[in-house]
Amino acid sequence: MKTSAREIFTGGIILSLTALIMRSVSVAFNVYVSGKIGAAGMGLLTLIMSVYSLAVTFAVSGISLASTRLTAEAIGSGRKEDVRSAMRRCLIYSFIFGSATFIALFFASDFIAACWLDDMRCSRPIKLFAISMPFISMSSAMQGYFTALRRVNKSASAQFFEQLIRIFATTTLLTLIAPKGIEYACIAVICGGTVSEIMSFIYTFVMYKYDLSKNFRKVSGVSAGLTKKMCRIAMPVAFSAYIRTGLVTLEHMLIPYGLKKYGATSDRSLETYGVLQGMVLPIILFPTAFLSSFNLLLVPELAAASAKGEKRHINYIGERFLRFTMMFAVGVAGIMMCFSHEIGYVIYKNHEACDFIKTVAPLIPIMYLDSAVDTMLKGLDEQLFNMRINIIDAAVSAALVYFLCPKIGIMGYIITIFASEIFNLSCSMVRLMNVTGLNIRVMSFVIKPLACVFASCTFVKFMLDAARAIACSYLSLFVHLFLALLFYVLFLLLTYTLDSDDRAFIKRLFKSGK
Repeated sequence: MKTSAREIFTGGIILSLTALIMRSVSVAFNVYVSGKIGAAGMGLLTLIMSVYSLAVTFAVSGISLASTRLTAEAIGSGRKEDVRSAMRRCLIYSFIFGSATFIALFFASDFIAACWLDDMRCSRPIKLFAISMPFISMSSAMQGYFTALRRVNKSASAQFFEQLIRIFATTTLLTLIAPKGIEYACIAVICGGTVSEIMSFIYTFVMYKYDLSKNFRKVSGVSAGLTKKMCRIAMPVAFSAYIRTGLVTLEHMLIPYGLKKYGATSDRSLETYGVLQGMVLPIILFPTAFLSSFNLLLVPELAAASAKGEKRHINYIGERFLRFTMMFAVGVAGIMMCFSHEIGYVIYKNHEACDFIKTVAPLIPIMYLDSAVDTMLKGLDEQLFNMRINIIDAAVSAALVYFLCPKIGIMGYIITIFASEIFNLSCSMVRLMNVTGLNIRVMSFVIKPLACVFASCTFVKFMLDAARAIACSYLSLFVHLFLALLFYVLFLLLTYTLDSDDRAFIKRLFKSGK
């Protein structure tokens, strides 16, 4: 079963619109939370969430990719009878790992708060989010199933439902208990997230059971070795994620520690850390809502094409995907650099956030392209390579934070982010080119988009300054960013950065049929 480019595009658009709405709501909600608990509260919450990320990594243990790959390969090879058996194994696997993570977190919360985070206010929030681990893990397996089948409407509805529950529960709890202090504010946010994860699992499970009974009947004679294949896919991803997320968690713990060594007070360290990690990076990563959904759909497509040995199809889809990713990322980076002050002030009313946005924005093309390349490598069964690179990357990053932050403060962490992303992308890109033979054209990938975004931002800035238009509200900020994006696309067309093959590809996406 070969999926047309149009089907990938349509599914990607649906998921992207969903992700965009969810990300917009999430950023708006993040602004609301930061206003409620302050920069220091955001710092403490971000510290707690670093442990949460590590816990989710252990709970999920690579099962999302495994369920996606097994389902896609079973359908692609014409063995639909394997789907039920594969998913049963994936759900058992996820329940075991999720439950083990819950037990470990619940009984070790005091130790983690005292010895890892050096703040006992983190203990009760850790106990609360531990409850959600089995539910997150099993939901991840089912989301992998829906991704493989490209049931994008089901994934979209689950995200909407989860976000609605999270907002309602969190805002209610913040109103009730946040005035008691930072610890209770963090408890409110964590508890709201836990409730939403449980409700989302129930919703997803009902959809999964209905879809499975409708499309895949119970049969005997499934392929042998499904458990072994599941573990071969999941475990390398899991071990890589364990080590990498563990090192990333260590890195995040070392940041406030290093800032204190640099001379900042405990509260000031949490504030600076909270502004960069809890406020600025969500803004920097916000536009990935447009790309993450296509990344998600690319895995089953590349897995199916790789199983059939369709190298031309892989290269065709891959090259277009990377080109569009780079053009998008360069545009976002240029616009964010140009309007960093307006973005930081309008959204957070925080001048430190403005400076951080401008400093980190040049890294956007590298970050976005690295994510796309990693996705392609996973779809091509190169997760072992990703594992090795990610571990090395995380270890070097933790070491850099440990040595740099006590000497140069928060700039040490920013330097670490740049070094980490450049190293990761360089290694992954070389590997992808070796595996696929993709042709990366520097002129159309980098130089032309840079020239177009520079021209766009310069023209819009000049035009708005002449009109004395200042971005002092969300509406005026939107107008500024929209005009810059509009002229960027116009310059891409006028300079033929979108070449004839790209234009033909886009036209096919909007035609009916294959």
